[in-house]
Amino acid sequence: MTGNFVIGQPSAWVVRFAPLIPAGEVLDLACGAGRHARLLASLGHPVMAVDRDAEALAQAAGPGIATVRADLEDEEAPQSVWPFGADRFAGIVVTNYLHRPLFPHILDSLAPGGVLIYETFAMGNERFGKPSSPRFLLKTGELLDLVCTGGVKPHVLAFEDGYIDEPKPAMVQRICVVKGASAAAGPSLRLT
Repeated sequence: MTGNFVIGQPSAWVVRFAPLIPAGEVLDLACGAGRHARLLASLGHPVMAVDRDAEALAQAAGPGIATVRADLEDEEAPQSVWPFGADRFAGIVVTNYLHRPLFPHILDSLAPGGVLIYETFAMGNERFGKPSSPRFLLKTGELLDLVCTGGVKPHVLAFEDGYIDEPKPAMVQRICVVKGASAAAGPSLRLT
């Protein structure tokens, strides 16, 4: 997306769970103009902000934020699409972005004890506008399945699948998990 970017407020979901990310580098995937990168940097994390849009990355750049321009959906170079190694990030944040083939890479790059915070659109969102293509909308419970399938089973701290009215009406799924942590070993969270 090009044009004028609105800086915007961080997602309430990300704000709620970001304090649980342990010390270390955090990946803000498909960062846009950097609303979450700035939040994470303000919490003391070095942030790797990744997007394919150079204009968005220019707005995301700032103290504690390194930017990387990458098209993670490049069909011409599928082997080199994911540039990050295993167990690298203390946290990974993804909002309003869905490319299903990246899930194994995302989970592999999350360090043991690291926190994944993910929020994106779900089926039914077409009633409220874009995205409306099934390619960009999760099926019922799909985000939970995508995150919990694989070698290391994460500890699910929270999962939601349904309607929200803020910041605008939408159907979403969102999850927060700790990689490879049992309920006893993972971060504590007081739900209110």
